[in-house]
Formats: sequence, structure tokens, C-alpha cells
Amino acid sequence: MPPLVRLDRVSKDYSEGGELRHVLKQAELTVAEGEFVAIRGRSGSGKTTVLNLVAGIDQPSAGEVIVDGSSLGRLTPAQRTRFRRDQVGFVFQFFNLIPTLNLLENVLLPAELAGLPGLRERALELVERVGLADRLATFPDRLSGGEQQRVAIARALVCDPRVVLADEPTGNLDDATGACVMELLESVTRRAGKTLLLATHSRELAERADRVLTIESGRLV
Repeated sequence: MPPLVRLDRVSKDYSEGGELRHVLKQAELTVAEGEFVAIRGRSGSGKTTVLNLVAGIDQPSAGEVIVDGSSLGRLTPAQRTRFRRDQVGFVFQFFNLIPTLNLLENVLLPAELAGLPGLRERALELVERVGLADRLATFPDRLSGGEQQRVAIARALVCDPRVVLADEPTGNLDDATGACVMELLESVTRRAGKTLLLATHSRELAERADRVLTIESGRLV
């Protein structure tokens, strides 16, 4: 079976202050469906860049990013938007909840933006799974950091994506809360058979993964 995610000799350069910065240099990555892969590296090493490339947010300077058999570089901008909507769920470091929406509305937001009706029952099931069924009408400012990240996990899964991308999901939490959130993220995604790519600087969190890759000099090793 071919891998669900593949980076084939991918390079990514950014222009900073008139100079070219080489973040990734012919990076190679294969991820099987249902696999949990952690990507470690120092701050600024390119962990987030890898996730953005897999999501089709960034385009490689060279090489090819292939997800579920489709080369993302060959998609139109509209097709890449649909790809992100249908195939990718995001969990961010700073939660990115909408403050004017309550808990359930935040979870349902991706489905509404995608024009996918009838997902309320799925959203309610996910909210129950992350342990917040009694907080449906609560707004983000009334939730703790750990609770907000649990909402974000439910939101990431509401459209039933193939791939979940988690970018330092515990970076804004204390150690104990972060460990609980990571355990929840892993259990929910494994139970649903999702592919999980985790970007983290934490050795302890990375050790939960099936495989750990480290970015060194622009390459995944």
C-alpha cells in the first residue's frame, strides 16, 4: 500500500531581509495511513514548515508533496482549499478558538465553512469524547487552556479528515495539562484511525509516536 503522505526531495526557501534562507533541503518523508509520526527540532528548524507543506498552505521551492496520491503542487488554489477542508484537521499551539462562538459553535465551525450540514451529532459525540459535554454553551474565555485545546481537538476531527496536523499542541500549557492533552489527542486519533503528524520540541511527547524524525540541517533524519 502506498504511503498516505510523501515528501519527495522537498526543499523550501524563504526570503528574509533580502537574503534567501534554506529551511528544508531535499527532505524525504513517508507516512502510512493511521501512523503517528513526531517531528522534532529546535525552534525555527522547519517543523511548522513541514506541516504547512503537507497541508498545502505552503508550496515547496523544489520537490513534490504527495498526499493520498495527489501532488499538491499540481492542484489549483481552489483545489488545495478543498483538499485542506476535506482531508486535513489542525491543532494549533494557541488554540485559535473564535471568542464570540461558544464551545459547540467552535467545534462545528469547519463543517459550516465547508458547507457540510448534518454534523451536529458528530460534533456532540466528539465533545463528549474529549470530556466537555457539559460545557456546550460555554465561551472560550470561560475555559482553561487545557479545555480550550480539547475543544480544538474535537474541532480538528469534526470533518473526518484523513490527516491531523498538530503544531506544538502543548506548547502553551503547563507540563501536567500538556501531558493530559497529548494523551487525549493520541487516543482520539488512534481510535478514529487517523494519521497524526506532531511537531514538537519535547522528547517526552515525541516518544509517544510510532516514529520520531528530527530536522537536522534542513533534512528529516
